[in-house]
Amino acid sequence: MRVLLVEDEEFLADTVAEGLRHDAIAVDVAYDGLTALEKLRLGAYDVLILDRDLPGLHGDEVCRSVVRQRLLTRILMLTAAGAVRDRVDGLGLGADDYLTKPFAYDELLARVLALGRRARPALPPVIERAGLVLDTARRQVTREGRFLTLSRKEFAVLETLMRADGAVVSGDDLIEQVWEEDTSYRTNAVRVTLSKLRAKLGDPALVETVPGCGYRVRVSG
Repeated sequence: MRVLLVEDEEFLADTVAEGLRHDAIAVDVAYDGLTALEKLRLGAYDVLILDRDLPGLHGDEVCRSVVRQRLLTRILMLTAAGAVRDRVDGLGLGADDYLTKPFAYDELLARVLALGRRARPALPPVIERAGLVLDTARRQVTREGRFLTLSRKEFAVLETLMRADGAVVSGDDLIEQVWEEDTSYRTNAVRVTLSKLRAKLGDPALVETVPGCGYRVRVSG
């Protein structure tokens, strides 16, 4: 899942972004509305966490722009104003969900994950391919009943490949879905992560390289 977090309180933004990355979510950050629009123009995001009171361009205008362009991005609006009228107004602009500051991180994470599921075709929270079971809710992976300890990037790469259901996923697509901006396939990040992931998955190999195309997970034993 890829998230754009737009919040002008830099400490809060960086703290939330660090938490989401720890939960295997790729996060880009903008501290003002104009930067947010530029990032939305350049990249595809599953979820937009959008503070309402932003410098440069108000969060309401950013929300209107997303709706006007018919982007598939789901919007979670943040605000310090907790009155019913404020929530109604925010949802009326086209936001999908609304969260009042201060908020508990666990609640924000739950809402982001729920919106992320709505941004993509519905899939069960537990995915199984060739004896490999990935539980997205519990962030657990087992192979033939054996628990595997994966880093957040390894988990996110594996989830992306398993969701593809045997289809080939290019290195650039993995970068787009798993890593933050300013990461390139040329950085070797994908190849290093896949090498470590394959070692942890063990034999027989489940993640295959398709020369010149990308990677895929075998869907049968």
